[in-house]
Amino acid sequence: MQAKTVSRKPSIPPAVYNVPEIAALLDLNLIATYELTRREGFPAIRIGRRVIVPKAAFHAWLDGQAAAGK
Repeated sequence: MQAKTVSRKPSIPPAVYNVPEIAALLDLNLIATYELTRREGFPAIRIGRRVIVPKAAFHAWLDGQAAAGK
């Protein structure tokens, strides 16, 4: 019988997307998505080399882009 591994990290849904998830949501390749994360006005946050995007901010940005007709 194997011992269960106990995680100290709580199991909660993440509040952020990573770049591959944004790429999948927008049906873009990774290079285009990384370029998007560098644009002014896009809600990306850099933590060291990692890029994350808060889910609520991403959806607000996307809705704003759709409303602006961009």
